[in-house]
Amino acid sequence: MIAALALLAWIYLAFLHGRFWRKGPILPPARPIILPSVAIVVPARDEAESIAAVIASLLAQEYEGQFRVVLVDDNSTDGTGDIARRLPHAERLRVITGAARPPGWAGKLWAVSQGVAASDEELVLLTDADITHDPRHLATLVTKLTTSKLDMVSEMVELRCVDLAERALIPAFVYFFAMLYPFAQVNDPTSAVAGAAGGTVLIRRTALARIGGIAAIKGALIDDCALAGQVKKGGRIWLGHSMLARSIRPYPHWRDVWKMIARSAYVQLKLSPWLLAASTLGMALVFLVPPIAALRGDVAGMLAWAIMTATFLPSLRRFGLSPAWAPLLPVIALFYMAATIGSAIDHHRGRGVVWKSRAYTESAS
Repeated sequence: MIAALALLAWIYLAFLHGRFWRKGPILPPARPIILPSVAIVVPARDEAESIAAVIASLLAQEYEGQFRVVLVDDNSTDGTGDIARRLPHAERLRVITGAARPPGWAGKLWAVSQGVAASDEELVLLTDADITHDPRHLATLVTKLTTSKLDMVSEMVELRCVDLAERALIPAFVYFFAMLYPFAQVNDPTSAVAGAAGGTVLIRRTALARIGGIAAIKGALIDDCALAGQVKKGGRIWLGHSMLARSIRPYPHWRDVWKMIARSAYVQLKLSPWLLAASTLGMALVFLVPPIAALRGDVAGMLAWAIMTATFLPSLRRFGLSPAWAPLLPVIALFYMAATIGSAIDHHRGRGVVWKSRAYTESAS
C-alpha cells in the first residue's frame, strides 16, 4: 500500500506538477529594441577571490542603452571594494561602502537597498558577487522584460559542477528547486506560485516602488522568492534557466554543499517543526520508499523508481553528466533530508542561518 501511494505521488509529480523536471525555458541571446537605462546592483561581502571577474564581466556588457554597476561593499575584511576600484572602465562603476545593518534587516538585502537607493535607472539588475556574465546577457534580459511586458525576469544561472561532490549533489539542487517552484507555474499569471533565482533578477524600478521597495522584504532570508511573491501580487514575472550567466563559487567538498543547503532549508519550512516533520515524511515516501520496495520485488515500487529516475535525466543532461547518476537520486535526496534536519538543529541551537560570518535567527518574511 505504501509503495502504491508512492507511485501515485510520482504520477502526480511527473504529469500534473507543472512538468517541473523538463529542461525548462531558456532565453536565446537577443538585442532589445527598447533601451531603458539599467543599474546593476551587486552586494558583496568578502568576495576578493571572485569580485574582479564578476565586475569585469558586468562592465563588458554589450548593451546599447545606458547602464552602470553599483557595487555595495558590505563591510568586507578582505579588500573586496579596493579590488573593484582598481578595475578598468571605472567610469561605469560606483563602489559604495555599506552602512551598519539596522535591526530587522538581512545583511544582503540591506546592501541591496543601499545600491538601489544610490541609483535612479529605469531597470535594476540584482546579481550576486559570484556570478560571471556573458557580454550578451544584459541585452538578452532586457529584451525578455520589454517584449513580454514583464515586471521581473529571473534566471537560474549555470552552477559549477566539477568536483565529485558538485557532480553528485548540485544537479539535484536545481531539480528540487524546480519541484518547489515549477517554472511553468511561476510564469503563469493565473498561478499563485512565485519564485525567483537570486543570481539574476532584472526588475522594473516602478515594480519595486509598487511593493514598497526592498524594505518590503527586509527580513527575508530567502530573498529572491520573497521578492517574486511580492511582485507577482500585482504584476507579471518570468523564471528560466540561463546559458549566459555562470556561478564561479566552488563547492568542492560534501560539507560545503551541506552548508549551502542548511543555510536556508529550515527557513524554507518557515522554521516550523511540524512542516519539517511533514516534509521529512513526504520525502521519505517519495524518494526512499520506491527503491526499498523495488528491491523487495514490489511492482509499484519499481514503477515509482523508474518514473523518478526518468524525471532526473533532464537535470543531468543540463550539467553534461552521465545518466548513471539518475538511479541514485534516492541517496542524494537522503543527503538533502539530512541537511534540512541539520538546518533545523542549527536554528534551535541558536545559530540560525550562517553566511559570511553572520548568523541570522529572524523568521522569514
